[in-house]
Order: sequence, then C-alpha cells, then structure tokens
Amino acid sequence: MLETDLPFDRSEATRILAEACEGADDGDIYVQRARSESFMFDDGRLKSAAFDTSQGFGLRVVAGEASGNAHSGELTLDAIRRAAQTASAAKRGYSGSLAAGPVPTNRKLYAPIDPTEAPGFTVKTGLMAEIDAWIRAKDPRVVQVSVSLAGSHEEIDILRPAGETFHDVRPLVRLNIAVTLEKNGRRESATSGAGGRAEYEEWIKPERWQAMAERALRKAEINLDSIPAPAGEMEVVLGPGWPAVLLHEAVGHGLEGDFNRKQTSVYSGKIGQQVAAKGVTVVDDGTLDARRGSLSFDDEGTPTQRNVLIEDGILKGYMQDRQNARLMGMTPTGNGRRESYDAGIMPRMTNTVMLGGQDDPEEIVKSIKRGIWAVDFGGGQVDITSGNFVFQCTEAYLVENGKVVAPVKNATLIGHGPTALNKVSMIGNDFAMDDGVGTCGKAGQTVPVGVGQPTLKVDALTVGGAG
Repeated sequence: MLETDLPFDRSEATRILAEACEGADDGDIYVQRARSESFMFDDGRLKSAAFDTSQGFGLRVVAGEASGNAHSGELTLDAIRRAAQTASAAKRGYSGSLAAGPVPTNRKLYAPIDPTEAPGFTVKTGLMAEIDAWIRAKDPRVVQVSVSLAGSHEEIDILRPAGETFHDVRPLVRLNIAVTLEKNGRRESATSGAGGRAEYEEWIKPERWQAMAERALRKAEINLDSIPAPAGEMEVVLGPGWPAVLLHEAVGHGLEGDFNRKQTSVYSGKIGQQVAAKGVTVVDDGTLDARRGSLSFDDEGTPTQRNVLIEDGILKGYMQDRQNARLMGMTPTGNGRRESYDAGIMPRMTNTVMLGGQDDPEEIVKSIKRGIWAVDFGGGQVDITSGNFVFQCTEAYLVENGKVVAPVKNATLIGHGPTALNKVSMIGNDFAMDDGVGTCGKAGQTVPVGVGQPTLKVDALTVGGAG
C-alpha cells in the first residue's frame, strides 16, 4: 500500500516490532488518526454539535492463544518501545514461528475523503433546519422532529514485523430522521436513516433526504392506526433490506471464528452439514463499494473478500481473523476488526446478506394464512451458545388468508436461529441492502456493518404481542 507520513520513523518502529515478535506467531502495529463530528437538531433548534480528534497506536504480539496488547495516544518511538516491552510478555515460555503476513493490495472501495471538511458547518446545520421545516409543513400532525448528522474520517496504517505496510483512509457518514405524529390524543414515532463510506453530498441531496423523511412520516402514520400484535406461533414474512438484521444477530454472530474455536457456538463443528433450508445462501462480503460495512482490508491488513458461509443450506465456513484462523487450521477471511487502536482484534461481520431466490414478493405475502409481515425492525438480542433470539418489529402487519388486515404494534419475534433457517420456505427475487445504518456490538466494541436480504417466509416463529 501507499506509505504516508507518520510522526515517527517507520523503519525503526518496524525494527522494534520485529524484535518484540521474535518467537511469537504474529504481531503488528495499528496506527489510527481520526476526526469525527456529530450534530443533533431537535424541537426546532440545534441542540448539540461536537467535533473530536484522536490518534494513537496499538501494538500486538500473538503467541498461541495468548495476545499481548499495548496502546498509547502518543505517537512516538519511546511509546512504541514501552508498548513492545509490555506486549511481548505474551510470548514468555512460548516458542513459535512468525506467520507470513497478508499480501498488500492497492484496492480501494471508497474515496479517501474527509466528510468533516465539507460542506461547511452552516450548510450542515442549515440542512437539518430545512429538513425539520419541510417535515412540519408536510403534515400538520407532526409534534416532534429530530434530525442527526454524523461524519468521520479515519486514517489507518498497519506495520508488520517483516516490513509490510498498509494504509487506508476510511470515511463514514450517516443521516437520521425521527418524527412523532399525534392524532386523537395518540402519539406514534418512526425513524429513517441512511449512510455509507462516501461524502455527505450523497445523502444531503433533496431527493434523498425527502425520500427518507417521507418514509419516516409514512411509518409513523401507519403506527397511528396499528392494533395490538397477536401472540403465538405463526407464519412470518420478513421484508427485504434492513430486516436482515435478524439474520445478522441470529445467524451471523454464531458463524464468527472465535465462538466456534471455543466450541461455544451452536454452529461449532458443523461445516459440511445441513444447517438451513435448501435455497438459503448466506454471504459476508466486505468488498461492496462504499457500503457501511466495507473495508479495503481488515484491521490486520488482510484484504476483505466475499465469504460464502452457508450455501444452499450447507455450512461452508466461518468468518476469521488471523489468530483464530491459525488455531483452527483455516485461512483468514478478512474479518479481523477492532473498534479503535486501543481495542483488541476479533472476528467480526462486514456486510452480511442472504442471497435472493425466485419467488414473487407479493405471492410470498399472499401465501400467509395467518401471520405477521415484518417490514422494519428495531433492536434485537441473541444468545450465541443456544442460538435463541428476540427482535422488536417497528413496522409490521397482521395478514390473514393472504390479505393485510391491519398494522400491528409491539410485535416481537422470538425464535432459534438454526431452526428459523430450516423453516425458510420461500425466498423472494427482490434482494436489497439496508440503507447504511447498522452498528454491531460485541464484547464492548462497536463497528459499522451492513445487512441485506430479499423478502422471505419463515413457516413458524413465535410472535410476542398482546394475545
């Protein structure tokens, strides 16, 4: 990769790292320099504006299952020496052989831009005021509007003991809109958002933010007429795009290498086995241009790739960082990620999707005898060991005999990941990615991710509701 200026001597830092890694299996120096900003416009006024800069490095020495990590916000050779001395404690009593590093690549999935530099402060805050005014003028039932805008610029350098270097500039932006409507004393809220690894210009065009605002208004209006959700086991149809967050939680985390190496995942030891219905193909792909979860290479320097996890229902592999891949006798897949320089590396998802099928989405909904059509989701939780999950629907409909009866409120979907995958009976031809709002949490770290899927039918899930 192209080398950039660092505030310390690169060759000397590499020599220090190489010395620390003698007798170890792996190691690197991860340097991060970042700028970020966020704005919140609420109740007709700018409530907050923040700008932050940070820099630092993390030095890592890996020996077997142990990993020595030391970090500092001081980018100097003295700090690197101290970190090397601390991290090298991981190899005490260990004799290993340094693994070959990733092959550098010049592939770029996004432009090396800085969203915090342009457009200017008044343009960004003026945009949020314009969105607020436009929404209030659009519907007299609006009682509250919240608009948030966030952008960041990260410059990443990875140094390895054998001398390989990697450089990446990672932009990220996001626009969110929340609205609350009131009718006959009843209030309902809804949100809409979008973002990705691009400049603000992609999302602040009037046609883009107006479509987002209209979507939030539509969802809030639908919720005003919603009825209590039924409860019990029933057919469930999941909409395209963002509803794949259920796939991300209920299936994706269980396919990360660390859980499977430690035999704590419900998918441990099942490569080559049928773990989903035929037709179900799940892929994690970090190579999609400018997507929120994409990376030119992961936080260890391994190029991201298209990893087929489940193919036609058969488990094909796991998502791996370098350490877990080595310990499992597998190949790194470009999924080694960290929240920042002071965090540890873990195998994490990038953009996790279920591929499309041949079924007509309208026919999938019409096939429901009595069940729920879940179009949009809020948060969810999963137990990796058991595979059990719970998800909250933010837009869903009761369907009986193929006809939409009414929108429902407070519907939760409860199930077991592998069981749900085996009960997928129809897969739509309308594959879509989410709008770029996903954030994944694991072991206290959060990273941006993407999800996607077509409309699909699960023959039986437990719906939690009013009864």
